[in-house]
Amino acid sequence: MTRSGDQTPDLHIPVLLGPVLDALRPADGEVFVDGTFGAGGYTKALLEAASCRVVAIDRDPDAIAAGAGLAKVSADRLSLVHGRFSEMEQIVADAGLAHVDGVVLDVGVSSMQLDQGERGFSFMRDGPLDMRMEQEGASAADVVNGFEERDLRHIIGVLGEEKRAFAIAKAIIKRREQEPFTRTLDLAALIEATLGRPPKSKGHAIHPATRTFQALRIYVNAELKELAEALAAAERMLGPGGRLAVVTFHSLEDRIVKRFLHQRSGRAARASRHAPQQAELPASFDDIARGGVVADDAEVSSNPRARSARLRAGRRTDAASHPFALEDFGREVTLC
Repeated sequence: MTRSGDQTPDLHIPVLLGPVLDALRPADGEVFVDGTFGAGGYTKALLEAASCRVVAIDRDPDAIAAGAGLAKVSADRLSLVHGRFSEMEQIVADAGLAHVDGVVLDVGVSSMQLDQGERGFSFMRDGPLDMRMEQEGASAADVVNGFEERDLRHIIGVLGEEKRAFAIAKAIIKRREQEPFTRTLDLAALIEATLGRPPKSKGHAIHPATRTFQALRIYVNAELKELAEALAAAERMLGPGGRLAVVTFHSLEDRIVKRFLHQRSGRAARASRHAPQQAELPASFDDIARGGVVADDAEVSSNPRARSARLRAGRRTDAASHPFALEDFGREVTLC
């Protein structure tokens, strides 16, 4: 958003901003891709840190429209593109660039999307049961009202890591026979009635609908498949010494990024001695944030969303990119 009289947009400060900039180390003349522009926080920080260029991508047309003010004051140093970050390789090529020096991804739903009840991402705000980042294609309502019970159970159990997926799927099927789901709070209320609320004594107990809403959002937007393809695209695009920084907010995303960096840095678990021998590929990344970086107490206090955030980062070597296969990223990815 822009305040009246300001010369630059008033953008939120994204989580782990300091560690992300430490990992990316922007320098004059370099080119970066912000694959999840959102409210523009990382892009703005990169542009302020050095005389560099940023190609910023977002699936959400609202995010691109909201970034027009930043693009205007950044002149030719910022290119805003409506698209998926899995397509960043083609987007960068269309911009006339052969390679880039850094890529940053802030994975998942943005706080901007969560705050807008009409987008249907939040179980705390009433709105249509939508969840589509691109605002086109099948919605969460289509999934909830049209999928078989076993498919709902699988989506909620795997992508939401919800232990009581069977009970939730069964309750959804029974209720939709009487009336289809159209609103977020309607679905959230059903899940709460099915699971009950956790006792307040448990401290930061999550809302019972959290995991189901996460699962539906991930499925509707094929988020894990997009992430896997984006990581492989970044590997191909980054020149020697190029940096990759990825911020995740839940275990499914983090496992994919961790597995990718383990494989690419030569630290993946070795295959069984009974399995066929495979040639070991040279490391294409150095893992520069082993174990990941989490927010400190001060950041969590000022921004509770940072509590679950984790940054993983790598620096590109001069080795060739590894072959890409979706199944290497785990069964959750192939479900999307």
